[in-house]
Amino acid sequence: MSIVVTGATGHLGRLVVEHLLEKVPAEQITAVVRDEAKAAGFAARGVRIAVADYNAPETFGGLFSAGDKVLLISGNEFDKGRVGQHKVVLDAAKAAGVALLAYTSAPGTLTAALADDHKGTEEAIVASGVPYTLLRNGWYNENYTENLAPVLEYGAVVQAAGEGKVASAARADYAAAAAAVLTGEGHENKTYELGGDTAWGFAEYAAELSRQTGKEIVYNAVPVDAFVGILTGAGLPEPFAAILAGVDASIEKGELSGVTGDLSRLAGRPTTPIAESVAAALKG
Repeated sequence: MSIVVTGATGHLGRLVVEHLLEKVPAEQITAVVRDEAKAAGFAARGVRIAVADYNAPETFGGLFSAGDKVLLISGNEFDKGRVGQHKVVLDAAKAAGVALLAYTSAPGTLTAALADDHKGTEEAIVASGVPYTLLRNGWYNENYTENLAPVLEYGAVVQAAGEGKVASAARADYAAAAAAVLTGEGHENKTYELGGDTAWGFAEYAAELSRQTGKEIVYNAVPVDAFVGILTGAGLPEPFAAILAGVDASIEKGELSGVTGDLSRLAGRPTTPIAESVAAALKG
């Protein structure tokens, strides 16, 4: 039996593998990657490396074995038909007879277009008959703290979220929860709504940035169409900018503010406050 992590050199996947290395011997872990060179560090520590691509179904042939526990980390190629990509992994997992397929999904409350691919994937997983765990990951602190340069330059947090709140957590929190599911028992056919222990608003976020930087930083709430224009002006493709703005509209409606406690329970510790992620980002 192996624990297999797809997308293992991505932001989240890398952290999941690190958490697994604290719990099980390296030889029990398989990291699935597209670029073997990026996984050299894991290979040096004894992790098995498998090269496969969601866009090439044949690369998943024979990759899984009966009894494996698999973490399918959702793809980030929004223009490649993500449900179809995910079905490639699902079909291979079903054919092999894996013990569990865990999938990083989106909150069940999210109505933004971003959630559509996740809902389609969830439906396929449940219909397949493969034992599953749906890890409905909320928003990451890093979605904001990794892009502080323009905020600090202009002295403003600009979002289209009104007074909406986000119950976010650090990527490492979500990774710890995934590792707990992959190494634990009793998670078959369960759905977990994962998010931070506390919901915060962007005015609070701007105030926290002001406190930690000593600069005056304000929150500018803008309409959704204006936010799309700002994002495309910063170089994002318009379809992706529209997806992000759609999430902000969902935030304003309260769709990402729910606090269930599932994440801290699975991770075995409180989630990381946004202030702590801000401090880490400012340290560089």
